[in-house]
Amino acid sequence: MKHKIISTSENLQILYEDNHLIVVNKRPGDIVQGDKTGDTPLSELVKEYLKIKYNKPGSVFLGVVHRLDRPTSGIVVFARTSKALTRLNKSFLEKEVKKKYWAIVKTVPNPSEDTLTHWMVRNTKQNKSYAHKKEVSNAKKAILSYKLIKRLERYALLEIDLMTGRHHQIRSQLTAINSPIKGDLKYGYDRSNPDGSICLHARLLTLQHPVKKEPLSITANPPDNSIWNACIQ
Repeated sequence: MKHKIISTSENLQILYEDNHLIVVNKRPGDIVQGDKTGDTPLSELVKEYLKIKYNKPGSVFLGVVHRLDRPTSGIVVFARTSKALTRLNKSFLEKEVKKKYWAIVKTVPNPSEDTLTHWMVRNTKQNKSYAHKKEVSNAKKAILSYKLIKRLERYALLEIDLMTGRHHQIRSQLTAINSPIKGDLKYGYDRSNPDGSICLHARLLTLQHPVKKEPLSITANPPDNSIWNACIQ
């Protein structure tokens, strides 16, 4: 079953919520979990939302299940109980969770639909990953499929089915086929977006509910701006 927005505040857009998990549509620029910047992470905003909504005394439990890169947007799942966290971690680890992303690019890949396999090497000093066509030392295999789903006036919208979850995988692999994501200076796009975002959005997430054992299919609308709005018209 699909879920529409059930709650929106200045800082949060809640896509799904029950006693076991909460799913949020992350804004570009938000960090999922605290880091050295000291900026307030999405996890803390969700905790505060739950604390106020349910009038909870003391600290609120919230488990971070997975992350999105700071400049991207889209679906992020949090666990509200330790049982849900353990089961969700297992589902993500065993690749039972299916993810689809949208990416806006200027150069349409050739072919317009394909499966990419690369060997990824992460450079921690640069916070960047490099995609190699052949296996190299210290590399991890990365697989995704993409297809062109819409042509815009100056850009194109790709839908990406992510089969492995490597660091900066989509960004690196699309650059490897000369189709960097709009706004992604780190991976070869020629200019940044005005808000510092990149046009990569976690659009759809399908999983089994960790407690109810029911299928969940959750969709998140992309950011509200002219280029993304053109994609969903």
